[in-house]
Amino acid sequence: MQNKLFIGNLPFKLREEDVRDLFAKFGEITEVAVPMNRETGKPRGFAFVTYETEASAQEALSLDGHEVEGRKIRVSIATGEKRTSQAKA
Repeated sequence: MQNKLFIGNLPFKLREEDVRDLFAKFGEITEVAVPMNRETGKPRGFAFVTYETEASAQEALSLDGHEVEGRKIRVSIATGEKRTSQAKA
């Protein structure tokens, strides 16, 4: 089941609540993750949204290319791959 989305090209000032509000209209969200820059503590410009159902995630894909505060966001199914994972101490 693919119910986790990757959202890229987000405005850097968007927080978890903002992302949740933007995607809530498509269904029940079980998790929103907005990774932060370790050095600055600011959002990195992307997020992950997990829906309760695959159908909700599929509907939310319609926001791909949607403009948010002057930026066209990218919405896709999350692949589950960690691209920049570092060993955590």
